Amino acid sequence: MSSSGSGEPLYWVGARRLAHAFPPLEHALDDPNGLIAIGGDLSPSRLLDAYARGIFPWFNAGQPILWWSPDPRAVTTPGAARISRSLAKRLRRATYRISFDAAFAAVIAACAAPGPGRVGTWITPAMHDAYCALHARGYAHSVECWHGRELVGGLYGVALGQVFFGESMFSRAPDASKVAFVNLHAWLLTWGYTLIDCQLPTAHLATLGVQPLARAAFEQRLRAALDASPAAIAWRQEPAR
Repeated sequence: MSSSGSGEPLYWVGARRLAHAFPPLEHALDDPNGLIAIGGDLSPSRLLDAYARGIFPWFNAGQPILWWSPDPRAVTTPGAARISRSLAKRLRRATYRISFDAAFAAVIAACAAPGPGRVGTWITPAMHDAYCALHARGYAHSVECWHGRELVGGLYGVALGQVFFGESMFSRAPDASKVAFVNLHAWLLTWGYTLIDCQLPTAHLATLGVQPLARAAFEQRLRAALDASPAAIAWRQEPAR
């Protein structure tokens, strides 16, 4: 059995242990970075419990469910998006129209679709169904980017307290996913959110102002943000920006 960074055995999620399904974050492995538990299910209750603890599922088809809490964590603050000159120009041109929760299933399907340099996807049919179930319960949300009537970009994630946990994004037109991300920033700031979790640091996210944060510091910010409620919860009702 694998050992975590603290020397403890890797945790197997018991299907009947929903209330205490996950260990403390410091039990996560150092290699692979952040693997903290295996197994369980993708029920709405399980997923919400995981997110509230700073844990998310990420696994490929044919694998058991793998749960992660990497160190460092990729985060940003609503309103702090980094906007390049070219992106600012596109935003001023209003090339795309933005909506919220107008096409959740289409967004997650587009995120799962093969793309350049991507043979497979971690968004399995089970993951798709699980997040659609969360969306139906009002916890998972999407941002859509439209060119005319065509869906050309977007993203989806989970909202709890004052935190938005970003899951995945896609783009079929220049800067479409970036436009969706910047609009998400602006509206989350308006709605009173205080933290955006982007899971794993990447070079692409860094260009948008996403920064690495030590897991212990992330856990502190997460707890504070979950203890508070957004100033407003609008999503579908909010007019497109």
